[in-house]
Amino acid sequence: MKEALPGDRRAMGALSALLAAHAISQTGNVITAFAIPFYVLGLGGSGVEVGIAAFFATAPVVVGGALGGVVVDRVGHRRAAIVADLVSGATVLAMPVLALTVGLPFWALLILVFAGGLLDTPGQTARRVMLPGLTVRAGARIEQSVGLLDGSERFAKLIGASIAGLLVALLGPIAALFVNAATFAVSALLTWAFVAAVPAAVRLSVDSADAPRSSYWADLAEGFRFVIHDPLMRLVVGLVLVTNLLDAARGSTLMPLYANDRLGGAAALGLLVAVMGGCALVGNVAFGFVAHRVPRRVTLAVCFALAGGPSSAAFAVGAPMPVLVAMTALSGLAAGAINPILGTVELERVPEHMRGRVFGLINAGAWAGVPFGALIGGIAADTIGLSLAFGIVAVVYTLVTLSPLTGGAWRHMERRPVVMAAN
Repeated sequence: MKEALPGDRRAMGALSALLAAHAISQTGNVITAFAIPFYVLGLGGSGVEVGIAAFFATAPVVVGGALGGVVVDRVGHRRAAIVADLVSGATVLAMPVLALTVGLPFWALLILVFAGGLLDTPGQTARRVMLPGLTVRAGARIEQSVGLLDGSERFAKLIGASIAGLLVALLGPIAALFVNAATFAVSALLTWAFVAAVPAAVRLSVDSADAPRSSYWADLAEGFRFVIHDPLMRLVVGLVLVTNLLDAARGSTLMPLYANDRLGGAAALGLLVAVMGGCALVGNVAFGFVAHRVPRRVTLAVCFALAGGPSSAAFAVGAPMPVLVAMTALSGLAAGAINPILGTVELERVPEHMRGRVFGLINAGAWAGVPFGALIGGIAADTIGLSLAFGIVAVVYTLVTLSPLTGGAWRHMERRPVVMAAN
């Protein structure tokens, strides 16, 4: 067996630190997703106000994804990841500090929630763009590293949901927000200390010093043209836009309201989200062993349908808690295969020097419906009721996610080489 070179070991350590930083940062996001709805409910807020808060929490994902990807490409991926975590952490910290001192009215909460999420997507994009180079230097397979990155997000949901559920139930949402701010600080520290910047020689191989520097808007337009002209990317963005809208209605609004009304509060919701995250993590690990052997298109369609339909139907019929847990577990296991497939396909199709802006635009397009989904979920809960709202989500989710089976440009999902510079 070939002995690992020192550079390989350093790259493996950097890859591990990147995955850990991503997991910790995502843990903070999960805690926020718990704390904000229950803070609003604690103020006497209605389902619509919970939906409005969720709208302000998710809208910056679209804005930051669309406009921040070019910044990630221009200022450097490592620097972008660190700054994003520090700014997000400072903004989140302001929420409990204001609540405990001069007060935090609903309008001020909305402003801080929006500001706190504005750099979140660029930070995630920066870590994702750093992944392929570290993977090559560490001698790992790209499908495995993409699966591990997604697995770190699933692990964050498992840990973050458990922590958030207990914190909100025992100490209230304010304590949860303090913990959230700390997670961003730890993530930034890990990236700064252990994830090395790309050497200047590597950057110059992509962006020659002799080439004229294009403008911000020219870079953004170039990324936009790539997404629009690639038929598979258009389909992926459309599919994930609809499913994210439905997931936002379900996860950001309907489930917190359901847990508060019928399951006894945040602890039950924490259990369900933790089960989803834990089973998705198991699905990630299991899928990593067979990812190179299964057809991507069929696997994506089947797993996507199972990830949203059965669990939403269980809520719609008012199933008892053990059934909700079982259906959530099934959804989690199936969801474990989705992001590794989509993430690998994107890395295969997007040129390395454009990944920041293209991934940012893909994320923005995929998340464009999320703020409206959260708001629609709150309106639906107050008008047609929780059961019917969950039923609509179950039916639409299943029909939309089976669309890859129709063929067409979806056939381009099957394997092709990943083009990466030798870092």
